[in-house]
Amino acid sequence: MGSTALQSCQFCLSKLDIFFIDNKKSIAYNTDEHSFSIPLKRNEVIFSEGKYPKGIFQVHKGLVKIFKYGKDGKEQIIQICKAGEIIGFRAVLSENPYNVNAAALEDNTQICFISSGDFNQYKNSNLQLQNRLIQELSTELQEWADFVTDMTQRTVRQRTALALIFLHEAYDEKEINVAREDLANMVGTATESLIRLINEFKKDSIITVSARKIQILDFPALKRIAED
Repeated sequence: MGSTALQSCQFCLSKLDIFFIDNKKSIAYNTDEHSFSIPLKRNEVIFSEGKYPKGIFQVHKGLVKIFKYGKDGKEQIIQICKAGEIIGFRAVLSENPYNVNAAALEDNTQICFISSGDFNQYKNSNLQLQNRLIQELSTELQEWADFVTDMTQRTVRQRTALALIFLHEAYDEKEINVAREDLANMVGTATESLIRLINEFKKDSIITVSARKIQILDFPALKRIAED
Protein backbone atom coordinates (compact mmCIF):
# COMPACT_ATOMS: atom_id res chain seq x y z
CA MET A 1 0.00 0.00 0.00
CA GLY A 2 2.98 2.22 -0.51
CA SER A 3 3.68 5.09 1.86
CA THR A 4 0.05 5.67 2.83
CA ALA A 5 -0.11 6.98 6.39
CA LEU A 6 -1.56 4.63 9.00
CA GLN A 7 -3.84 5.92 11.70
CA SER A 8 -4.94 4.21 14.91
CA CYS A 9 -8.51 2.99 14.50
CA GLN A 10 -10.85 1.93 17.29
CA PHE A 11 -13.39 1.06 14.59
CA CYS A 12 -11.58 -2.05 13.39
CA LEU A 13 -11.75 -4.57 16.19
CA SER A 14 -14.89 -3.17 17.79
CA LYS A 15 -16.79 -3.83 14.53
CA LEU A 16 -15.60 -7.42 14.11
CA ASP A 17 -18.35 -8.66 16.42
CA ILE A 18 -21.00 -6.63 14.64
CA PHE A 19 -20.06 -8.01 11.22
CA PHE A 20 -19.78 -11.68 12.14
CA ILE A 21 -22.20 -11.99 15.07
CA ASP A 22 -25.06 -9.91 16.36
CA ASN A 23 -23.70 -8.81 19.71
CA LYS A 24 -21.41 -6.06 20.94
CA LYS A 25 -18.82 -7.73 23.20
CA SER A 26 -15.67 -5.69 23.43
CA ILE A 27 -12.38 -7.15 22.26
CA ALA A 28 -9.72 -6.82 24.91
CA TYR A 29 -6.77 -5.99 22.68
CA ASN A 30 -4.77 -2.81 22.25
CA THR A 31 -6.17 -1.43 19.00
CA ASP A 32 -3.45 1.23 18.89
CA GLU A 33 -0.96 -1.58 18.22
CA HIS A 34 -2.95 -4.11 16.28
CA SER A 35 -5.41 -2.27 14.03
CA PHE A 36 -5.16 0.70 11.73
CA SER A 37 -7.35 2.85 9.55
CA ILE A 38 -5.87 3.15 6.05
CA PRO A 39 -7.01 5.83 3.55
CA LEU A 40 -6.70 4.74 -0.08
CA LYS A 41 -6.85 6.26 -3.55
CA ARG A 42 -8.45 4.53 -6.54
CA ASN A 43 -6.51 1.43 -7.64
CA GLU A 44 -4.27 1.51 -4.57
CA VAL A 45 -3.52 -2.13 -3.75
CA ILE A 46 -4.66 -3.69 -0.47
CA PHE A 47 -3.23 -7.16 -1.05
CA SER A 48 -1.86 -9.13 -3.99
CA GLU A 49 -2.25 -12.68 -5.24
CA GLY A 50 0.61 -14.91 -4.09
CA LYS A 51 1.46 -12.84 -1.02
CA TYR A 52 1.02 -14.26 2.49
CA PRO A 53 -1.50 -12.46 4.71
CA LYS A 54 -0.58 -10.51 7.81
CA GLY A 55 -4.17 -9.87 8.79
CA ILE A 56 -7.69 -9.21 7.58
CA PHE A 57 -9.32 -6.02 6.37
CA GLN A 58 -12.70 -4.40 6.82
CA VAL A 59 -14.04 -1.85 4.38
CA HIS A 60 -14.85 1.22 6.46
CA LYS A 61 -15.77 3.61 3.64
CA GLY A 62 -16.01 3.41 -0.14
CA LEU A 63 -15.74 0.32 -2.36
CA VAL A 64 -13.07 -2.35 -2.84
CA LYS A 65 -12.66 -4.55 -5.91
CA ILE A 66 -11.54 -8.17 -5.70
CA PHE A 67 -9.98 -9.31 -8.97
CA LYS A 68 -7.68 -11.68 -10.80
CA TYR A 69 -5.44 -11.08 -13.80
CA GLY A 70 -6.08 -12.96 -17.03
CA LYS A 71 -3.35 -14.37 -19.26
CA ASP A 72 -3.44 -11.11 -21.20
CA GLY A 73 -2.78 -9.13 -18.01
CA LYS A 74 -6.31 -7.70 -17.99
CA GLU A 75 -8.19 -7.42 -14.72
CA GLN A 76 -11.30 -9.52 -14.18
CA ILE A 77 -13.27 -8.09 -11.28
CA ILE A 78 -15.03 -10.93 -9.48
CA GLN A 79 -16.43 -9.15 -6.45
CA ILE A 80 -17.17 -5.65 -5.18
CA CYS A 81 -17.07 -5.13 -1.40
CA LYS A 82 -18.75 -2.20 0.32
CA ALA A 83 -18.59 -0.66 3.80
CA GLY A 84 -18.83 -3.21 6.60
CA GLU A 85 -17.54 -6.18 4.61
CA ILE A 86 -14.51 -8.20 5.70
CA ILE A 87 -11.91 -9.20 3.10
CA GLY A 88 -8.85 -11.43 3.18
CA PHE A 89 -9.98 -13.74 5.99
CA ARG A 90 -9.96 -16.89 3.81
CA ALA A 91 -6.16 -16.65 3.37
CA VAL A 92 -5.68 -16.06 7.11
CA LEU A 93 -7.81 -19.09 7.97
CA SER A 94 -6.03 -21.36 5.47
CA GLU A 95 -2.56 -19.90 6.17
CA ASN A 96 -2.07 -19.89 2.40
CA PRO A 97 -1.17 -16.99 0.09
CA TYR A 98 -3.94 -14.80 -1.27
CA ASN A 99 -5.46 -16.29 -4.44
CA VAL A 100 -6.94 -12.95 -5.54
CA ASN A 101 -6.03 -9.26 -5.54
CA ALA A 102 -7.79 -6.40 -3.75
CA ALA A 103 -7.65 -2.67 -4.48
CA ALA A 104 -9.71 0.47 -3.90
CA LEU A 105 -12.38 0.96 -6.56
CA GLU A 106 -12.69 4.69 -5.88
CA ASP A 107 -10.86 7.56 -4.22
CA ASN A 108 -11.43 8.24 -0.51
CA THR A 109 -11.86 4.55 0.24
CA GLN A 110 -10.93 3.67 3.81
CA ILE A 111 -10.15 0.24 5.20
CA CYS A 112 -9.29 -1.09 8.63
CA PHE A 113 -6.58 -3.65 9.28
CA ILE A 114 -6.80 -6.35 11.97
CA SER A 115 -3.69 -8.44 12.57
CA SER A 116 -3.78 -12.21 12.08
CA GLY A 117 -2.84 -12.68 15.73
CA ASP A 118 -5.80 -10.65 17.00
CA PHE A 119 -8.20 -12.24 14.56
CA ASN A 120 -7.12 -15.82 15.34
CA GLN A 121 -7.03 -15.23 19.09
CA TYR A 122 -10.53 -13.87 19.03
CA LYS A 123 -11.77 -16.58 16.64
CA ASN A 124 -10.36 -19.38 18.79
CA SER A 125 -12.23 -18.13 21.85
CA ASN A 126 -15.56 -17.45 20.14
CA LEU A 127 -17.72 -20.33 18.93
CA GLN A 128 -20.29 -18.00 17.36
CA LEU A 129 -17.59 -16.41 15.25
CA GLN A 130 -16.32 -19.83 14.14
CA ASN A 131 -19.82 -20.83 13.02
CA ARG A 132 -20.33 -17.53 11.20
CA LEU A 133 -17.04 -17.97 9.38
CA ILE A 134 -18.21 -21.35 8.09
CA GLN A 135 -21.39 -19.67 6.83
CA GLU A 136 -19.40 -16.89 5.16
CA LEU A 137 -17.12 -19.38 3.39
CA SER A 138 -20.14 -21.36 2.17
CA THR A 139 -21.76 -18.17 0.87
CA GLU A 140 -18.53 -17.20 -0.87
CA LEU A 141 -18.40 -20.57 -2.65
CA GLN A 142 -21.97 -20.10 -3.87
CA GLU A 143 -21.15 -16.60 -5.08
CA TRP A 144 -18.20 -17.99 -7.05
CA ALA A 145 -20.47 -20.59 -8.64
CA ASP A 146 -23.00 -17.88 -9.54
CA PHE A 147 -20.22 -15.72 -10.98
CA VAL A 148 -18.99 -18.53 -13.24
CA THR A 149 -22.57 -19.16 -14.40
CA ASP A 150 -23.13 -15.47 -15.15
CA MET A 151 -19.87 -15.18 -17.08
CA THR A 152 -20.46 -18.27 -19.22
CA GLN A 153 -24.22 -18.22 -19.81
CA ARG A 154 -25.19 -14.54 -19.99
CA THR A 155 -24.58 -12.09 -22.81
CA VAL A 156 -22.45 -8.99 -22.36
CA ARG A 157 -25.65 -6.90 -22.41
CA GLN A 158 -27.13 -8.98 -19.59
CA ARG A 159 -23.91 -8.84 -17.57
CA THR A 160 -23.76 -5.05 -17.99
CA ALA A 161 -27.31 -4.75 -16.66
CA LEU A 162 -26.43 -7.03 -13.73
CA ALA A 163 -23.33 -4.97 -12.92
CA LEU A 164 -25.35 -1.74 -12.92
CA ILE A 165 -27.99 -3.32 -10.68
CA PHE A 166 -25.34 -4.42 -8.20
CA LEU A 167 -23.59 -1.04 -8.21
CA HIS A 168 -26.94 0.72 -7.84
CA GLU A 169 -27.37 -1.16 -4.57
CA ALA A 170 -23.73 -0.69 -3.53
CA TYR A 171 -24.12 3.08 -3.96
CA ASP A 172 -27.36 3.03 -1.92
CA GLU A 173 -29.41 3.80 -5.05
CA LYS A 174 -27.49 7.03 -5.65
CA GLU A 175 -25.31 7.92 -8.64
CA ILE A 176 -22.85 5.21 -9.67
CA ASN A 177 -19.35 6.67 -9.88
CA VAL A 178 -17.10 3.96 -11.32
CA ALA A 179 -14.49 4.28 -14.06
CA ARG A 180 -15.57 2.72 -17.37
CA GLU A 181 -12.48 0.52 -17.36
CA ASP A 182 -13.42 -0.93 -13.95
CA LEU A 183 -17.02 -1.43 -15.05
CA ALA A 184 -15.79 -3.24 -18.18
CA ASN A 185 -13.52 -5.43 -16.05
CA MET A 186 -16.48 -6.22 -13.83
CA VAL A 187 -18.61 -7.20 -16.83
CA GLY A 188 -15.77 -9.07 -18.52
CA THR A 189 -15.67 -7.17 -21.79
CA ALA A 190 -13.64 -4.55 -23.63
CA THR A 191 -14.05 -0.96 -22.48
CA GLU A 192 -15.21 0.06 -25.97
CA SER A 193 -18.00 -2.56 -25.90
CA LEU A 194 -19.06 -1.43 -22.45
CA ILE A 195 -19.26 2.20 -23.56
CA ARG A 196 -21.46 1.24 -26.53
CA LEU A 197 -23.88 -0.58 -24.22
CA ILE A 198 -23.95 2.35 -21.78
CA ASN A 199 -24.83 4.64 -24.67
CA GLU A 200 -27.61 2.24 -25.75
CA PHE A 201 -29.08 2.23 -22.24
CA LYS A 202 -28.86 6.02 -22.21
CA LYS A 203 -30.62 6.25 -25.60
CA ASP A 204 -33.40 3.99 -24.28
CA SER A 205 -33.84 6.31 -21.24
CA ILE A 206 -32.84 3.53 -18.83
CA ILE A 207 -29.96 5.59 -17.41
CA THR A 208 -28.54 9.10 -17.54
CA VAL A 209 -24.81 9.73 -17.87
CA SER A 210 -22.79 12.73 -16.67
CA ALA A 211 -19.04 12.34 -17.15
CA ARG A 212 -18.40 8.95 -15.54
CA LYS A 213 -21.43 9.12 -13.23
CA ILE A 214 -24.44 6.94 -14.04
CA GLN A 215 -27.94 7.41 -12.66
CA ILE A 216 -30.49 4.63 -13.15
CA LEU A 217 -33.87 5.96 -14.31
CA ASP A 218 -35.73 2.74 -15.15
CA PHE A 219 -34.74 -0.01 -12.73
CA PRO A 220 -37.45 -2.48 -13.88
CA ALA A 221 -36.20 -2.20 -17.48
CA LEU A 222 -32.66 -2.94 -16.34
CA LYS A 223 -33.87 -6.01 -14.44
CA ARG A 224 -35.72 -7.25 -17.52
CA ILE A 225 -32.55 -6.98 -19.58
CA ALA A 226 -30.57 -8.87 -16.94
CA GLU A 227 -33.15 -11.66 -16.73
CA ASP A 228 -34.00 -12.08 -20.44
